[in-house]
Amino acid sequence: MTMHHAPSIGALLRDWRQLRRFSQLDLALEAEISQKHLSFIESGRSRPSREMVLLLAEHLAVPLRERNALLLAAGYAPVYLARPLEDPSLKAAKGAIDLILKGHEPYPAIAIDRHWTLLAANGAVTRLLSLVADAELLRPPVNVLRLSLHPDGLAPFILNLGEWRAHLLARLRQQVRSTADGTLGALLSELSEYPHPSQATKARHEPEAEAGIVVPMQLRLGDTVLSLISTTTVFGTPVDITLSELALETFFPADTATAEALHALAASGSGTA
Repeated sequence: MTMHHAPSIGALLRDWRQLRRFSQLDLALEAEISQKHLSFIESGRSRPSREMVLLLAEHLAVPLRERNALLLAAGYAPVYLARPLEDPSLKAAKGAIDLILKGHEPYPAIAIDRHWTLLAANGAVTRLLSLVADAELLRPPVNVLRLSLHPDGLAPFILNLGEWRAHLLARLRQQVRSTADGTLGALLSELSEYPHPSQATKARHEPEAEAGIVVPMQLRLGDTVLSLISTTTVFGTPVDITLSELALETFFPADTATAEALHALAASGSGTA
């Protein structure tokens, strides 16, 4: 029988260091420890203290969820809690999220987790989702990237689908590189297989999209074309896993016509497919 052993703390730290493209010397200088000490930790010759694990994790920008895994591998109890957003202890944060989403009306805004799962949305988003043909895509848990690029989702209504697709996949690819998250990797593979207008994808090179150029989403809503640009907001200094993995995606009109259309849509309380 083959025995599978969990990775050691040294191996995990080495993997994160290599993922961040740090040499041992780079990380040792950042953490203000000796390279020899770090080498001993990675090789298993030295067992790091709880404080050392957290120090190295901080300098490696390891996500809070994975910091707990590092602590467990080193023989220590996890220190970061993972509570649902509805937990009473997160009432203030939940209130802030609801306030931001509501206050962003009549423009679309959503809250998502680390896997792009929809956690909350304002009324503007609900109105736009009337375009989605496949009800299964709207059945929780809803993945907003799948919803955007699936041929039975919003994709048929996105006029610059090739450009928008390249932008979203570039963001997701960067997340996969920085987190080594298997779920995100599987999502990237799935989305990459969706049909798309090949001639449109050639209009923008992915490195250009990765460079941070603002890419609008041009969405056909009946006889109207909405041109929307998005911004991402995260909590500044979270010590809770749920909040550390949460992001707010807020969309703004890229032109006056879009602003007027969204205000009119909100006033009518309906969407037009």
